[in-house]
Amino acid sequence: MIKFNLKEISPKMFVGSVIPPAIVALFACAAFSLVNTSIVKKNVTAATNASMYKLKGEIQGVLQPNMDKMSNWQSIVQEVHEEKALSWVMKGISKDLASDTMFYYATRISRFKKDGFFLNNVGWTPSDDWEPSSRDWFKRAVENNGLFTFTEPYIDDRTGKTCTTFSQAVKNSNGTLLGVAGMDVMLDELSDFVRASSISKNSNVYILLSDGRYLTNPDSAKIINENYFTPEKEKELLKAGFSKEVLLDKNEKSFIYGDNFYAVMQIGTSPWFILAEGPVSDFNEDFKRNMIIILAVMLLLGGASALLNVHLIGSLRGKERIVAQKLSAEIQNLAVSSKENAATSQDQSASVKEIVATMEDNTALSENISQKINGVTQVASKTNEDVAEGVAYLEENVNQLKEIASANQDTIDGIKSLGDRIENIWDIVSLINSVADQAKIIAFNAELEASSAGEAGKNFHIVATEIRRLADGIIDGTKEIKTKITEIQQSSDSLILLSESGTEKIQKGVQTASALSERFTSIKNASEITAESSQKITTIIQQQAMASEQILITLKQIASGTESFSAATENISAASQQLKSIAEDLSK
Repeated sequence: MIKFNLKEISPKMFVGSVIPPAIVALFACAAFSLVNTSIVKKNVTAATNASMYKLKGEIQGVLQPNMDKMSNWQSIVQEVHEEKALSWVMKGISKDLASDTMFYYATRISRFKKDGFFLNNVGWTPSDDWEPSSRDWFKRAVENNGLFTFTEPYIDDRTGKTCTTFSQAVKNSNGTLLGVAGMDVMLDELSDFVRASSISKNSNVYILLSDGRYLTNPDSAKIINENYFTPEKEKELLKAGFSKEVLLDKNEKSFIYGDNFYAVMQIGTSPWFILAEGPVSDFNEDFKRNMIIILAVMLLLGGASALLNVHLIGSLRGKERIVAQKLSAEIQNLAVSSKENAATSQDQSASVKEIVATMEDNTALSENISQKINGVTQVASKTNEDVAEGVAYLEENVNQLKEIASANQDTIDGIKSLGDRIENIWDIVSLINSVADQAKIIAFNAELEASSAGEAGKNFHIVATEIRRLADGIIDGTKEIKTKITEIQQSSDSLILLSESGTEKIQKGVQTASALSERFTSIKNASEITAESSQKITTIIQQQAMASEQILITLKQIASGTESFSAATENISAASQQLKSIAEDLSK
């Protein structure tokens, strides 16, 4: 069993054991403070809104029934118009109103004229010169087109109290104004509700008019006469981002600025606003008490943790000695193993270097073969291009020979056609000879007739002679034409024989060129296969060279890693010696 000895704990170690729990306790208190502050703000907002809604409900609870009575009165007046009947109805509606609340109705026709009258529930009789249509509550209701309207607060002549009047115009189904109903609301009752409402110990609650004047205030002298928004107050609220217009814009709002909280809420559709303000510190008492309790608990826990740390560190010191002894023995074994690993690593490094040298030679040989195959591939590609060009020339030659053969055949056909036409000429020449012979006979007969006619036929004899001479000329000309035609026929036959012989030779040339083209096409195909095979061989050798390079890089990395491992093993051996020394010092 390990024994704990306080003397083994140094002052530095003691401080290191106590300070961390103390820091943790302080940070925990700070975090709790932030969380609690956020909770307090939410609590302030929730409590303020709850009190405001309660006060708003109480005030509306007073105003709403009276507004409902006025709405019912409007429905009745639309059906009943007699003064006496309406007086009885008003007394029935007003029986549950407060004694100082006056409910009244005035027709649009002056009460001094026929069919005009003024009714109220308390039996108040106005002076002789008092006219309802000139009063503010009457004018406002008419201008507000049937909606509820509120007058400025004033001192009631009848009761001497501060009050306000809300009124509503009464119209028939056609929208024609019948009169105006009004009801007085005593502000004392509103002040009672406000005084009964409490948000916190030092908070203040007011009812303000739309321009900021007090409608309720503990100091009755400030009601109507003073404004909540003093220059100092407006300046403070502007820093929080709220002007008077923004604060009283008929939207509910609550916020905290500095050490104070604020909340604003409109009362129904009236031009009145409930405003509450007060210090946030009213809600902080519980927070301070909780902070003190938590801080005390944290300090106690921190002290207990510090003592526990001191005890654990003392126990760990004893365990360190035992661990150091075991560590020293294990490090000795590690040093021996490290030396053996270093020797093995050196042998492996030498073997890997030999393999690397062999792979480098193999890579160089592969690159040499690749270069030569590339040369062969280039020659094959050049041969393929030359053969392809020769094939193209041969194909062009064959096409030209075919065109010559076709032209020669056209020539032969033309010569044969010419021979046929020459035959036709023979027929024409024969016809001319026949005509000439007959002309000659006719001329001879004419000469005989002219001779027998004597002197009268002398001229006719001359003409007949000329005709016979012309016929002889024609016969001689036709003989010469026959000779020329015979020569042309002989030349044409010779030309046909020569052309047919040339055609046979051209056909043989075409056949020879076609055979040669087929041979060149076969050579071209073979050269393409050779070039493609050479490219494939080149690709394979290049892939082999790349693989060899990758193997070579890997072997170099293995060699480098082996050297690094050998160096690391030596470092481990050296570190093991140092650790052994440290373990011995730790054991001491």
